[in-house]
Amino acid sequence: MTTQFSKPLAVVTPGATDTNFFERAHMEDTKVSAGPKDDPAVVAKEGFDALIAGKDQVLAGAMKNKMQGSLGKVLSDPVRAAMQAKETRPGSGH
Repeated sequence: MTTQFSKPLAVVTPGATDTNFFERAHMEDTKVSAGPKDDPAVVAKEGFDALIAGKDQVLAGAMKNKMQGSLGKVLSDPVRAAMQAKETRPGSGH
């Protein structure tokens, strides 16, 4: 994608990534926070590689994220919202 200023842009859509996001969002007790997380350096590299390759979007990180992203194209909004709620519900990580 090229912006109105003719600068390349790639949208990086990662899954759970091992950063301080969950602490800052007060989500430490959620299923997604308790589960495996991607290395932020790997996510950043995938985003950079996509940008250099001229791609406008990349589903970065683990295969689980890539599968969920692909499923998101065929599932209804209510189903996707229910899946997300299950992963992010407070207390679900215990």
